[in-house]
Amino acid sequence: MIDTPEHSAETTYAAPSSGQFTLEQIYLKDCSFESPLSPAAFTEQHTPELNINIQTRINGLVSRPEAREVVLTVTADARLEENKSLFVAEVHVGALVSVGDLPDEEQARMLGARVPEAIFPYVRETLSNLVVRGGFMPLMLQPMDFDTIFDQQVAQRGQALDG
Repeated sequence: MIDTPEHSAETTYAAPSSGQFTLEQIYLKDCSFESPLSPAAFTEQHTPELNINIQTRINGLVSRPEAREVVLTVTADARLEENKSLFVAEVHVGALVSVGDLPDEEQARMLGARVPEAIFPYVRETLSNLVVRGGFMPLMLQPMDFDTIFDQQVAQRGQALDG
């Protein structure tokens, strides 16, 4: 006979210990899809130019000072010409995160790079499914280096403050 541990249906969240964070919840916050050229978009072969825009927003929670909401937004805009949009798909995926007692720099990297890295697969899957539901081929976003993106943003902010 194999002993299996009992699992409680209730889950309590405590603030993580120093240097850690806890992903409490990952959720779809918003999504949209537009295909202004449909159905004509499906009658001809097209090779669109695809533009991807990625943004991260971090929100504090008044009711829980130890927690943050991190929202990763990815917009895919497939255009035939400047004024001809084949489709625009946008996905906002949020994560409720508890943060430990981290120094400001570590907390900024955790919220600006580690959490977006953790929720990116959810964004990628949702965006691809949305595009397929719109009648187009699956959109395969390549893995992102959120550490590099975070470092670039910090450098840009530093230049803006210096200039």
